[in-house]
Amino acid sequence: MEFVDVIRERRSTRAYRETPVERETLLRVLDAGRLAPSARNEQGWKFVAVQNRDKIEKLYHACNEEGFVKEAPVIIAACGTNPDYIMRCGQPAYTIDVSIALTHIMLRAADLGLGSCWLGAFNEKKVKEVLDIPDKVRVVALLTLGYSKFQPQQKSRKQFDEVVCFDRWK
Repeated sequence: MEFVDVIRERRSTRAYRETPVERETLLRVLDAGRLAPSARNEQGWKFVAVQNRDKIEKLYHACNEEGFVKEAPVIIAACGTNPDYIMRCGQPAYTIDVSIALTHIMLRAADLGLGSCWLGAFNEKKVKEVLDIPDKVRVVALLTLGYSKFQPQQKSRKQFDEVVCFDRWK
């Protein structure tokens, strides 16, 4: 598939088949995150790939019992390991860096025929307890991953000129 087609076809998956994700496929998906750019090349992230059904059940409860979380064969906790680094623009680097890396993961997953869904609705303290994540580390997002039961419908997108302008805001 052409890269632009991967971008166009990727959808948030909220229904997964029971088929496990092959180890080699999972490694390829995670490696895409490792290769992402980051501020000062700090690579201040760590990805916890969860396949253990008992832990997925506990993460389901940490995600306000969002049903599809329990179905997913894999949940990736995307963590920022250096939350104290603030870029010159005033933004914390870890949220941006982990988001870029997680986007690489999502696009590689789609390229390999997997569905995924970015989750921001979770109790960070509970997630840290389930996965033994140190206090100083921040959980930026969770990502469900697996083979989609069906291709989700495309959601509407704003028109190009509604989100892009040149040389000045308008």
